[in-house]
Amino acid sequence: MYVIEAKKMNQDYSSLERKIAYEFNNKDLLINALTHTSFANEHRYKKIKDNERLEFLGDAVLELVSSEFLFNNMHEMPEGEMTRLRASLVCEPTLANDAREIGLEDYIYLGKGEEATGGRHRDSIVSDTFEALIGSIFLDGGIEEAKRFILEFALDDIDTKRLFHDSKTILQERVGKAKAGELSYEIINEAGPDHDKSYEAVVKLNEKIIGRGKGHTKKSAQQQAAFQALKSIEGRK
Repeated sequence: MYVIEAKKMNQDYSSLERKIAYEFNNKDLLINALTHTSFANEHRYKKIKDNERLEFLGDAVLELVSSEFLFNNMHEMPEGEMTRLRASLVCEPTLANDAREIGLEDYIYLGKGEEATGGRHRDSIVSDTFEALIGSIFLDGGIEEAKRFILEFALDDIDTKRLFHDSKTILQERVGKAKAGELSYEIINEAGPDHDKSYEAVVKLNEKIIGRGKGHTKKSAQQQAAFQALKSIEGRK
């Protein structure tokens, strides 16, 4: 039995449950998944547990399900390529994007200090919570419910996610192969306080802008710019 009780927490979980098409039998498991270490540390007197153990479990479930999915669906793909593809699907930036697609960051319990320093936008926190949510679904509903969630929200649109993960590398390879010219990146705007910066980047081909992106780090902004450039090249929306 988890120490936090759902009725004592000021949060409406029904909207999140509708988004993920799963209603928890034990709401305490859901709350535990949403509780960051910083919040638990600030409320030690309540004996609140953080989500790190659930994250550990969810990470293992995610690896198993994604491995089985690739094995069963990528029949001609060699082991090394499957390993790289799995890495692109379960890496921190990709999982953070998966989490944001269901608005998971809005439900995370953060400590005041972490909140003030932009923790709600940090990929590491959001992606860890996503894995903790997988762990909580596994404990509450079993492997089949966890598998359904992963297939719907983490293993959907694999080609696009692989493109996003390797966007800078793929863009460089395509430009080089076509001998199209020189590729360069530039940060054109910074906004927000030092602890919660946001950046806007552009990627240029021969000094002509071919993609734009925003992120909370320079690297993520550049990755988004490269991804947008690739989608434009391929005619994707």
